[in-house]
Amino acid sequence: MNRNAACRIAAALVSGAIFGLGLSISGMLNPARVRGFLDITRDWDPTLAFVLAGAVIVSAAGMALVRRMPRPLLDDRFHLPETQVIDRRLIVGSAIFGVGWGLVGLCPGPALASLSLGLPATVLFVAAMLAGMVAHDRLQGARLWQRV
Repeated sequence: MNRNAACRIAAALVSGAIFGLGLSISGMLNPARVRGFLDITRDWDPTLAFVLAGAVIVSAAGMALVRRMPRPLLDDRFHLPETQVIDRRLIVGSAIFGVGWGLVGLCPGPALASLSLGLPATVLFVAAMLAGMVAHDRLQGARLWQRV
């Protein structure tokens, strides 16, 4: 492994640790808090809105910085999305994500961070998430997804 690859892995680990710490400090590892935000018919919990607003501010600052840089510090080019098309696949995937998030109060990032708590429900969620990713890859490989 060359020095640049080791630095990228270290940067990814530090970034992931900071993300997980932020989720933990903000209480977003607790699925009940997320469900409390998504369920506006009961005691609405606005905490997630503040976390989302903070994430948008940090992300906007990061994107403004990226636009001024000729290339990243640890790679030869930025790997940004090349398409901005909103198609059926994006809409269906977003809907499935939203339904899953609303049902259990977890999405991939907090679920992975929640593994550190050792909760059986989170382990089951992550296993199901990984199974869904594998199923998607198999469907996409078989070109079944284009027919959906």
